[in-house]
Amino acid sequence: MDEAQLRTLTPIVITILGRRGADFAAAEDAVQEALLEAVRSWPDDPPRDPKGWLVTVAWRKFLDAARADTSRRLREERAEGEPEPGPASTTDDTLQLYFLCAHPSLTPASAVALTLRAVGGLTTRQIAQAYLVPEATMAQRISRAKKTVTGVRLNEPGDVATVLRVLYLVFNEGYSGDVDLAAEAIRLTRQLASQINHPEVAGLLALMLLHHARRPARTGADGRLVPLADQDRALWDTRLIAEGVAILQAALALDRLGEFQVQAAIAALHADAPTAQETDWVQIVEWYDELLRLTDNPVARLNRAVAVGEADGAPAGLAALTVLDPALPRYRAAEAYLRERAGDPATAARLYAEAARSAPNLAERDHLTRQAARLNAELRRC
Repeated sequence: MDEAQLRTLTPIVITILGRRGADFAAAEDAVQEALLEAVRSWPDDPPRDPKGWLVTVAWRKFLDAARADTSRRLREERAEGEPEPGPASTTDDTLQLYFLCAHPSLTPASAVALTLRAVGGLTTRQIAQAYLVPEATMAQRISRAKKTVTGVRLNEPGDVATVLRVLYLVFNEGYSGDVDLAAEAIRLTRQLASQINHPEVAGLLALMLLHHARRPARTGADGRLVPLADQDRALWDTRLIAEGVAILQAALALDRLGEFQVQAAIAALHADAPTAQETDWVQIVEWYDELLRLTDNPVARLNRAVAVGEADGAPAGLAALTVLDPALPRYRAAEAYLRERAGDPATAARLYAEAARSAPNLAERDHLTRQAARLNAELRRC
């Protein structure tokens, strides 16, 4: 089914969801999510009934979003209904729940997934995207975690590392969408930092503050995504940047390096550059090397390849990219960027279009589509 037919089905599916009780905005969001999934899966496995498939998937997306929203709202209502704490109370119940869900009987990965679902209010799909695994795999992981703790007294808290991982993923979800979710992650990380002197807690807080400082510049007035290199740096929150850098420096002084401190150091180098052209890419590559020594993360390797392309030229970046799995999320977008930098606009335009079809959200899909259109227009003028 081509794009024109999908556009024809879109209002029909939205209407059907509306009849089932979804308001227009929620129905529209759910259908957009279903369309993204259709673009990913239909080329290899086209459904016999496209309209029925879209209705089923969109309704499931709507229910997932509604449950997550209800879960968050109920927690907020309960919090608002609680009396003001007395002077002796210094414990944050939400933070305590994060620790209790990170139960020692669970593996760290299962504890993170369960906490994100039960306390963070994220959908199974959102958690699966964060872990780079299929949604069905993550659903099974969460189900097994629930069975493991069934009947277990949650009176033995988990370790700090697991809680930090949860807070990091909650912030990332908020950073790409819901502002309040990011602010909540920062609030909880601040509280944790005030309770324990742990360099990685400080590193995570610094990382959050440095990223959050750039938020006002990440989207334009029309809501479009603005890449880091094109952002108006005058919009960055210098107060948050200064705080993040100070926290990071204190953590690094403890000489117990961890992955969150390294990521914060990379963010600090971006924040320190007056312009994109003045970014110290050589030092950023060195920090990525440190990060990969600590954790062999494929996303970090992808980001390092782009940094190498900036530091040593696009051919070097493409060479670093070739050792990675092309199925890695945002691989095609990174390759397109480096191909354009290498002077191959035709290949870059094709790769931008491919990347748009597998983009994890609408903002990225729109940005990548416009990049492909820009290059194709330039090629036609040549």
